[in-house]
Formats: sequence, C-alpha cells, structure tokens
Amino acid sequence: MNFRFTPEQDAFRQEIRDFLAVLPPTTDAEEEGYQGAADREFSKRVADKGWIGLAWPTEYGGKALGDIERAIYTEEMIGHPAPMAYHFISERQMGPTIIRHGNDEQKKLVRKIMDADLAICIGMSEPGAGSDLASVATNARIDGDDFVINGQKIWTSHAHVSDWIMLVTRTNPDVPKHKGISLIFVDLTSPGVSIRPLTDMGNVHGFNEIFFDDVRVPRSNLIGEQDAGWYILAENLDYERGGIERLCFMRWLLDDLLAYMKTADKEPSARYQKLRLELADRVVEYEIGRWLCYRVAWLFGNERVPNYEASMSKMFGSEWAQRCSQTAMRMLQAYGIGGKPEERDLARKINAAYIHCSAHTILGGTSEIQRNIIATRGLGLPR
Repeated sequence: MNFRFTPEQDAFRQEIRDFLAVLPPTTDAEEEGYQGAADREFSKRVADKGWIGLAWPTEYGGKALGDIERAIYTEEMIGHPAPMAYHFISERQMGPTIIRHGNDEQKKLVRKIMDADLAICIGMSEPGAGSDLASVATNARIDGDDFVINGQKIWTSHAHVSDWIMLVTRTNPDVPKHKGISLIFVDLTSPGVSIRPLTDMGNVHGFNEIFFDDVRVPRSNLIGEQDAGWYILAENLDYERGGIERLCFMRWLLDDLLAYMKTADKEPSARYQKLRLELADRVVEYEIGRWLCYRVAWLFGNERVPNYEASMSKMFGSEWAQRCSQTAMRMLQAYGIGGKPEERDLARKINAAYIHCSAHTILGGTSEIQRNIIATRGLGLPR
C-alpha cells in the first residue's frame, strides 16, 4: 500500500475543506456526532457537489472516484463536524448493497440516494437479538404478492430521519438460524409501522425502537435471494465496521485537547508531564487507526472483501475513542466546574463525548466479536 495521497486526492481534500470553511460547526453535530445531527438541506448541498456516492460506478450516476476518496470525504465531513445523519448510512452501506445485490427496480433507488431524496436506515438488533444477530425473531410470511411483517427492532440509528428501512427478517423458521434470514426494504410510512425515540444517557436522540404490526410489503422489495440475507448482511457490515468515522468523531476533541495543553497555565508537575505523554499516545494511536481505515478503503477499491481488516479498524477505532475521552476526563478534572469559561465549555464537550463513547465497543458489533473475527479469519485460529 502506498501511504501517500495523489495530487488529485490532495486537491479533493482541499475542495471539501473550502466547502466546509464557510459552514460553522453546529453544536448538534459536534456533540451528537454522526449518530444524531441531521440536516436534509445540508445533504442536498452535498448532493449538488456530487459527493454522495462519489465512489459508485458512473452507470449509476456516481463519479467512480474510488474508496480512498470516499474515506477522505468522510474524514473531512465528520472531522469538521457536519450534520450528515440524513444521508450517511444510505451512502455508506445501502448504495453499495443495492448496486451489488438489488434487482433492476431497486437499482433505481441509487439515484434517489445520490440526490438526497431518499434515506434508508438498517433494522438489525432486537430486544432478544443483539450480538447474536442470527436470532432475530421479526418475521415475514408470504401472502400472495406481499410479505406480511411482524416484529420489533431496537437501537435503529437514524430511523426518525429516514424514509425506508432495510429490514433483517426471518423468512424460514425451519432451517438453521443463519440460513432463514432475508433482507427486505420497507417504507417507514407503511400502515402498521410505528417508531418510538430512544434517547441515550447523553440526551441524544440517535436511536429508535420500531414496531411492525402486519405490515404489508411487495415481494419485489426482497434484496437478493430469499433466506440468503445473512451473507449480504455480513458484507454490508464490513462497510460500517471499516469506516473512518469512529476516529473522526473524536478528532475535534483531540485537537481541542492539544490546543488546551499548549495554552493552559500549568505547572510542570509530574501529573502534567504524565498527561502530556498520555495525550501523545492518543495522537500516535489516531494515526495508526487512520491508516487501518485507509487500508480497508484501499482493499475495497481493489475489489477485495476486507472482512477481518474491517474488524481491526472497527475495534481499534472504538477503543481509541474511549481512551481519548478518558484521557480528556483526566486532563480537565474539576476545571470545568470553577475554571475559565473556555475550560467550562471544553469540559461540557468532553462530558458529552465520554458518555457517547461508552457505547462504541458495543454498537456495530462488540469488540469481543471483532476479536473472534480477527482470530479466525485473519490469523487462522480455530473457532
């Protein structure tokens, strides 16, 4: 892998920075990260630049720039931070899945995603199926030309700002659990669908609980083959786990901590020196995580499936975000209570980041699951 960006890639990065320079970072985006902050008007502006689906083939309207360029785009957007929640999951996961596995009618949706006219979330976890996702109980039975869906999903990111959902359902209860799962598109305005907000302990509404009560969906909304959805889903998760966003979400905090340590009036105590070294570790780790993410993008760009590599990226990024927020908490301590206004403001943001990061090693697949994937598929160890 060549660790240098091309002149064209550097120019693309600068183009994004120039676009973002006139946009003040929003409090919502900064504190909620890509989980909560949504602005459809902003998504439209990004679409007008041709940056949604920029790595997709030109036959679908994409620019075919490549997955490295998409990683650059994500790094700059979330590092700004910008309100991407409306189009982010659709662009990151749904477009590639539709292009690879969708039928001819579904592939028409790609253009709508690119134009920021359609946002699709993904319904995976259930109250009884989290890490053991193959235990999903939400079911779809065939009734004429329709599926009739009943069940419940939980922790569904962005459902409240999405139009459709790619639903993980059980279509065959009489086979081993991995072999009876299908993926089905469902319009979230369909009769029988109800969405309830889930506000996390950071007071952020990024997740939702969704109920399906005899929801009728055309059988043509099936993605790929019936009962073969597990294998499409596993590929879809690689797009999520290999992304650079978990690192970028905390990049603003790292920059703020560096600025604070350079300007704060501190005595050269042993504690201060220890914190300087600890912060230096976080900076080095950020660069390691960054290149793990770009490695995944490079593999995607070379039409290789980065399965265990995506798990390495996800696990490292999730755990780094937690370490970074813990370092920040140790640095500020009580300064945010009685310190200067800028210290109180930084402490408020650190508190929000610390709370948000607590879930990073769970959502998208726990670190334990990632380690198992790395062990079996990367190192060849026995299951």
